[in-house]
Amino acid sequence: MKYILAIDQGTTGSRAVAYDRHGHCVASAYSEFPQYFPKPGWVEHDPQEIWDSVNVSIQKVLKQVPADSITAIGITNQRETTVIWDKDTGLPIHRAIVWQCRRTALRCEELKNKKGEAEFIKRRTGLPIDAYFSATKIEWLLKNVAGARERAKKGKLLFGTTDTWVCGN
Repeated sequence: MKYILAIDQGTTGSRAVAYDRHGHCVASAYSEFPQYFPKPGWVEHDPQEIWDSVNVSIQKVLKQVPADSITAIGITNQRETTVIWDKDTGLPIHRAIVWQCRRTALRCEELKNKKGEAEFIKRRTGLPIDAYFSATKIEWLLKNVAGARERAKKGKLLFGTTDTWVCGN
């Protein structure tokens, strides 16, 4: 029998589920990982712990469903959580900044108060200015992680949300 493997990489853990061709769940596993709160309103995850939780969940499902019976894999992720990693080593440059994190809220207010900026960004991206989204998280990381901006200018860094991070591992 053939199966579809669904991966739900969530805010507090990761779930893997195998479904048969009728949509019935035949195997499921969940693995939690910690959240870190370095300052009030700040939320971070360790990208390696995210990957480990996905891998553990998948491995538990594969103990019940043969790997060669998986015909497709789907993934959903925890929204706008931002990960930046080194293109050559594959190592993250910092903890992931979680979608809930409000560390860039003041920067977002600055942008909103700058004449025409909110309209420009909305027109360009389709998104409002808000700390929920990745752009100001990326800006924060490039400003606050030693050497990050220079490495980015040289094309040495990659960015993604947690689905991209998981798929790249």
